[in-house]
Amino acid sequence: MTEEIQMYLDEAEDNMKKAVSHLSGEFNKIRAGKAQPNMLDGLMVDYYGNKTPINQVASITTPDARTVMIKPWEKKMLAEIERAIINSDLGLNPQSDGEIVRLNIPPLTEERRRQLVKQAKNEAESGKVSVRNVRKDANDSIRKLTKEGVSEDAVKEGEDRVQEITDKYTNRIDSLLAEKEKEIMTV
Repeated sequence: MTEEIQMYLDEAEDNMKKAVSHLSGEFNKIRAGKAQPNMLDGLMVDYYGNKTPINQVASITTPDARTVMIKPWEKKMLAEIERAIINSDLGLNPQSDGEIVRLNIPPLTEERRRQLVKQAKNEAESGKVSVRNVRKDANDSIRKLTKEGVSEDAVKEGEDRVQEITDKYTNRIDSLLAEKEKEIMTV
């Protein structure tokens, strides 16, 4: 196998790793009935006119399995944090005591669990599409090497390796989905 093919294989594997890592992050945002600080990842608050991640303006803790506590570092951020939570798609109702914002996480209904599983499956499918796009790009790049004098056997071997890498990351996505599905459906 030539250096160019190996370079494309390494690049493809890196990009597939990134796709799986992104999917893992998206799965973390899907709450499974338990309070977790990372369920607020991606939530932006207006901090002096700038959109800022909530974890950069407050500490986020989970004192128990049903409560998320947000303690802003500046008291005047309380209202902004509440507004950001209300306007988000989290479906949570913040309660403030003047110093701390509390989020009570309601237990999930069977119907809501099924919706979350469906959402997780959609995210997993998006991850697989990303992996397949990386495979397509890598195979196209490897095939172009034929014009540069690389043997057809080396190109075929490179394409086979790309498929092995693709299968590895597709299986990883399937196992992440199975774990998330189990987590969501566990009462």
